[in-house]
Amino acid sequence: MKEIQGKFAQLSMGDPQTVSEICHALSSPVRLSVLQALSMKSRSVGEVAEELNLPFSTAAQAIQVLRQAGLVITETQPGMRGTLKVCSRRLDRISIDLVPPEDEPEQCLTFSMPIGGYSSAEGIRPTCGLAGIHSAIGLMDVPASFYLPDRFSAQLIWFQQGFLEYRFSAIDPRFADIDWLEISFEACSEAPMYRDPWKSDITVRVNDHTLGTWTSPCDCGGRRGILTPQWWGETSTQFGFLKTWRVDATGSYLDRARISGVCLSDLGLDPYRYIRVQIGVSPEAEHLGGLNLFGEAFGDYPQAIRLRVGYHMRTP
Repeated sequence: MKEIQGKFAQLSMGDPQTVSEICHALSSPVRLSVLQALSMKSRSVGEVAEELNLPFSTAAQAIQVLRQAGLVITETQPGMRGTLKVCSRRLDRISIDLVPPEDEPEQCLTFSMPIGGYSSAEGIRPTCGLAGIHSAIGLMDVPASFYLPDRFSAQLIWFQQGFLEYRFSAIDPRFADIDWLEISFEACSEAPMYRDPWKSDITVRVNDHTLGTWTSPCDCGGRRGILTPQWWGETSTQFGFLKTWRVDATGSYLDRARISGVCLSDLGLDPYRYIRVQIGVSPEAEHLGGLNLFGEAFGDYPQAIRLRVGYHMRTP
């Protein structure tokens, strides 16, 4: 089984063995009851058996299957009569992408950009602000705060309209040709506190060419985000949607669905020494519902803004 890092397992059909093992472990009502018993605190096998009114052997077998699937961890601790095997829940959340991964060239570069690493913040309108792991950054609803040096540590950025521009290093066109670009980030609408429904048209541009617009259905709340720090209020935005934009020779795609006819050749990449990615809400949008943009330590997904570049080397 592939090793899972952190408390959130993001699986795909590219790793069928791990998906199969986890789904098998979750297919038993008894094993689900064991996971529920471990949801609040660690327990010994005997305590689990007693709470669920199960034979000790049944509880032990269920825990073994859950452990092999990576859903439970066990450790041996001293007890009054020898040692105890203490069990703890390993994961908080599991996500499975059922769409098979696409065949891609072996040559691929991945860049990760902090959400506060933007080069410009144009047309930002309140409500707006920035937050880090431990506190807010600058003043709320003051667009000038978007240029404070502390912005680089931001883990949540929100605004009603405007665009943030990120600049990524490009592949030298003298030696390689770009085959596709893929941009992914976690985002949702921006409303006072949180609100569902609350539509917002969020647009992605590359080198001033609009790949397309995604209509976010809501400003997400009602439960704490998996990564959202404890200091952040529970009545505020908590998490978003992980969206992936892709552009290649055939057009532009959002989560593998074609969204526009803008192709790689339209972006004029050759003259650029960097790739300009703009994320925001246009003042001409039909749904002016704002934007929340999440970093790797806020929301549900442990990633910042990710740019992947597929390429092939030019022959001499």
